[in-house]
Amino acid sequence: MSKSTPTELPKGRTRRGGRAALRKQRAKRSNVMLPSLKRNLPLVEPMSPEQIARIDDASMAILEEVGVVFRDDQAIEDWKSVGAEVRDGDRVHLDRELVRELIKSIPATFTYHARNPDNNLPFGKEHSIFVPMTGAPYLRDLEDKRRSPTMADLADFHKLSHMIPALHSSAHHIVEPMDHPVSHRHLRITHSSIKHSDKVFMGMTTSGKNAEDVLDMCVILFGEEYLETHPVVTGNCNGNSPLVWDETMLSAMRAFNRRNQPVLCSPFVLGGANTPASTAPSVAQLNAEALAGLAYTQVVRKGCPAIYGHYLATVSMASGSPMAGTPEISLMNYMIGQMARHYDVPWRTSNTLGGAKTLDAQAGYESATTLMAVLHSGANYIWHSAGWNEAGMHCSMAKFVVDAQQCAMGYRMAEGIRWDDFDEALSAIRDIGPGGHYLGHAHTLEKFADAFVMPKLFDNNSYEQWVAEGSQDITQRALKEAQDLLNAYEEPKLDIAIEEALQDYIARREREIPASDALNQDF
Repeated sequence: MSKSTPTELPKGRTRRGGRAALRKQRAKRSNVMLPSLKRNLPLVEPMSPEQIARIDDASMAILEEVGVVFRDDQAIEDWKSVGAEVRDGDRVHLDRELVRELIKSIPATFTYHARNPDNNLPFGKEHSIFVPMTGAPYLRDLEDKRRSPTMADLADFHKLSHMIPALHSSAHHIVEPMDHPVSHRHLRITHSSIKHSDKVFMGMTTSGKNAEDVLDMCVILFGEEYLETHPVVTGNCNGNSPLVWDETMLSAMRAFNRRNQPVLCSPFVLGGANTPASTAPSVAQLNAEALAGLAYTQVVRKGCPAIYGHYLATVSMASGSPMAGTPEISLMNYMIGQMARHYDVPWRTSNTLGGAKTLDAQAGYESATTLMAVLHSGANYIWHSAGWNEAGMHCSMAKFVVDAQQCAMGYRMAEGIRWDDFDEALSAIRDIGPGGHYLGHAHTLEKFADAFVMPKLFDNNSYEQWVAEGSQDITQRALKEAQDLLNAYEEPKLDIAIEEALQDYIARREREIPASDALNQDF
C-alpha cells in the first residue's frame, strides 16, 4: 500500500479542514464540569495484609489503652450512652469491637447533589472529586501581589471554581474575606459559594452554631426533606493531634450528622511535632484519631455519611516549619488509602500543596509530587486541589489555574488507557505506511482533540516563538488565563425567591450575632 501525503488521502477519508480545523478546535473553551473521576489505574499499596493488620491492631490498642480526649460534655454523654468507658472526666476508651460495629454503618458510596443536577457527583470507591483549597488568610492577586483578601476576591475564586472543568466544587472560604467580621463571615461565605457556582460546596464548621446556620441556608436552597436523603454540602472537622477532639469541632460535626450531611473527620498531622517522628507510627496514631471521629458520627446518627480525613504535613527538624511534597507524605497517603479501604469508608486527602512563597519550581515540584501520590493512593475527596502555597498562608490566582490544569491532566491519566479506537488507529498505520505522517489523516482529525492532553498554560513552542510572544513565564500566562476566565464568567442565576430568602436569613442572623474580630481557619 502506498503512503499518503498531506494532499493525498486514502479513499473514503477526508481532511475535515486540516490544520486550520485543528487550530480552531484547540481555541475552543469548554467550561462544562468533568464528571466524577472514575479511576481505572492500579493503586499503589505498599503495605502487606499483615502490615495493614498491624496498623489496625496498634490503632485499636491506642483507642482501648491510651484513649481519646473528647472535650465536650455532650459527646461524653453520647459515648456513655453506647457503653464506652470514660476516665478522668473526658478521656474516652473505646473497645475495638464497638468501633468496628459503629463504622460498619458508614456508607461506602453516595452521590453529592448540586443545585444544578448536571453537576451531581457519584462519590466513594473508585470515584474521586477535586475540591479547591480553603482557609488562606492572604492571596496573590491578578497582579501577583500578596495582600489581605476581601469578599470580592473570594467571589472571584468561586467564579473560577465554577468555570474550571476539573474542579468539582466551589468549596467555601478559599480565602478569608477580611472586610467582614469573623462572626458574620460564614454567612457571606456560604452565600458566595451558592450564588457564584451551581456545583457542590462546603460548609463552615467554625462553631456548632455556624454549622447550623450553613445547614439552614442549605434548607432554603434545597428543602428540609431533601437534605434528609441527599448529601449536598460537606463539613470539615479537624481533630487536635495527638488524640483530642474539641467542643468546636464536635458541635459542628453533630450539626452535620443530624441533618444527614457528610463530614470529613480530619486529624491535623504535623509529622514529628504532634505525631511520632516516624511514618508508620504516625499513621497508627492518625488512624486511631480518625476512627474515633468516624465512630462518633454514627453515635450521633447511624447511617449518616462520613469521610475518613486527614491533613498531612511533615515538620522540618531544622526549623520546625511544615513541609509539603516530602516522600513521607506520599507514603502516608498510600497507607491511609489502604486503611480506609480496609474499613470500607471513603476518604479525604490534600492535594497540590506547596510551601514556596511564589509560583516557582519548588511549588511545582511539591504540588506535582503530591498530586501523583494522591491519584495513586485512591483518595476520594481530593481537597486543596488548587491555589495552595506558602503552607496554606496564601491562595495564588496563578497557581489556582495551573493546579486545576494539573488536576485535569491527572484526571486523564487516572482514567487509564483508552482502547475504543484501537482497531481504527491500526488501520491508519496501514494507510500511512513507512515514512509518512498522520497530521492530515481522518483518524487524527477525528481524535486529536482528546488523543493527547495539550496543557494550555505550558509553553512547548520554540525559543524564538516564545521570545516573539513576549517571553512570558508560567505565572504571567496563568494570570492572563485567570483574568480571561473571569471576563467570560456568567453567573448561574439562583431562583429569585431563594435568593431573597437567603438574603433575609443573612440579614436576620447578622442582626442577632455580635460582631467579632477573631480569626477562624479550616484545614
